[in-house]
Amino acid sequence: MAQEKKGLLGVRCLQVPKNVDERGSLSVMEGGVDIPFKVARVFWITDVPAGQRRGGHAHWSCHEAVFAVAGGVSIAIETADGREEVTLRASNEGVLIPAGAWCELYDFEPNTVLVVLASEHYRPEGYCHEKDLWYKMKNG
Repeated sequence: MAQEKKGLLGVRCLQVPKNVDERGSLSVMEGGVDIPFKVARVFWITDVPAGQRRGGHAHWSCHEAVFAVAGGVSIAIETADGREEVTLRASNEGVLIPAGAWCELYDFEPNTVLVVLASEHYRPEGYCHEKDLWYKMKNG
């Protein structure tokens, strides 16, 4: 079962078990157990060029769990309560990004592989790509 710790603004970081033996490492997570939602979609991000950013949007209703299974990345998560930054560098550590949070991923290390578990299927209308609109909606 995943261990959870909260950041300053309530950002939830996860650490799933990492089983290591002479054959290598195996980490496992289960939707509804280690991930606090039913997983509807899984995608991964690779080959991000140096200096490039990903994200730069919010989801109106979709929750995500992000794991850097190789390499490392920094993630800025912003809610109506403020902004928190998390760096992922261990293959069994992740962060939960709640629906409605603005998220930016940056400082990708070479050969980083991010695996993202999402609570909803892809819907373009579920995204907010305009930070001014997001800020207005979140802060009234």
